[in-house]
Amino acid sequence: MFDIIGDIHGHAAALERLLIKLGYELRADGWQQAGRKVIFLGDFIDRGPEQAKTIDIAQRMIENDHALAVMGNHEFNAIAWATEDSQNSGAFLRARTQKNLRQHEAFLHAVGADSRAHRKTIDWFKELPLFLDLDHIRVVHACWHVEHLATLKPFLDRHAVAHPASWTQLCRDGTEAFAAAETILKGMEIPLPKGVEFTDKDGHIRQRTRTHWWLADDDLTYRDLAMVPADIIEQIPHQPVPTELQPGYDALKPLFIGHYWMSGTPEPINKHIACVDWSIAASDNPKAKLCAYQWDGEHELSADNMVWVER
Repeated sequence: MFDIIGDIHGHAAALERLLIKLGYELRADGWQQAGRKVIFLGDFIDRGPEQAKTIDIAQRMIENDHALAVMGNHEFNAIAWATEDSQNSGAFLRARTQKNLRQHEAFLHAVGADSRAHRKTIDWFKELPLFLDLDHIRVVHACWHVEHLATLKPFLDRHAVAHPASWTQLCRDGTEAFAAAETILKGMEIPLPKGVEFTDKDGHIRQRTRTHWWLADDDLTYRDLAMVPADIIEQIPHQPVPTELQPGYDALKPLFIGHYWMSGTPEPINKHIACVDWSIAASDNPKAKLCAYQWDGEHELSADNMVWVER
C-alpha cells in the first residue's frame, strides 16, 4: 500500500510531521513503515527553508526501498540549469537569466552552486522517473496525457530519461519532446480562440491558458477548462473547445498528481484523480498544508484518505 505525498518545496519539518502522522518511524536507514511505501510527487526543492534536508530524507527512503518518486518540474528545471547546452558553447539548457535565478537561488544556496553536492544532487534528480504506471495506480507530477507520454517513450528507460543527449531534445523549445515534457510536468496549456487574450499577475499578455485537463465532456467551453484567477475568468469565452484539446482521463486506474497549489480542505478532484499539492510553500496562505493520500487498494478515491499537516 502507498502513501502519496505532494510537493514539499524544502519544508522538511512539515514532511517529518506528516510522516509521523502517517505512521512512519525514523530508523537507521530512514523513515519507514512495515507494509507501506511513500510515493513522492516531486518538487522537493525551491522556495522552502530546508531543501538539502528534504532531499536527504527522500533520497534515503528511496535508496532503502521505503519510497518511490516521480520528477517534478522544479527538478527538471534544476537539471536544465546545471546542464551545458552541447549545441551552444557557454550556454545552459535553462537560460541563466535573473528571473530563473530568483526561482532557483534558494536551492543553489542550500547545496552550494556548482559544488560536488550540487552535482551529486543533479545526478540523483536525473534518475527520477517522469511517471509511474504501477499495477493498480498511476502517478505523474502534473498531467497524464497518453499522446505526450508516447512521444517521450523513446527518450526513457524505466520511465527515466535514458541518455544525456536526450536532455537537449527535452529542453529545446519547438520540439515535440519539449512540448510533451512541459505538459506532463507543468500541466496542459491550450491556445485561446483567435483574438482572446488576458494579462497575468506579472503583466504578461497570455494567449494560452492552463487547463483543468481532466475534464472531458462534449459541451465543455474554454471558460470551463481555463485555470486562471477569479478576476480573469470572465475574460475567457463560453466557446466550445475542440475535442482534441480535451484529453480527459480514462479512469482505468486511480491517478495521483501534484503541482496545482490547491487550497481549502483537501479532497480528491473526482473519484479517480487526487491532487496532493496543497500549497505548503504559499507564503500568503496561513492554512498552507503538506498533504498525502493513504491509498489502501481502492479504485474509487475518498476524502477520508486525505491526510495533512499545516505549515
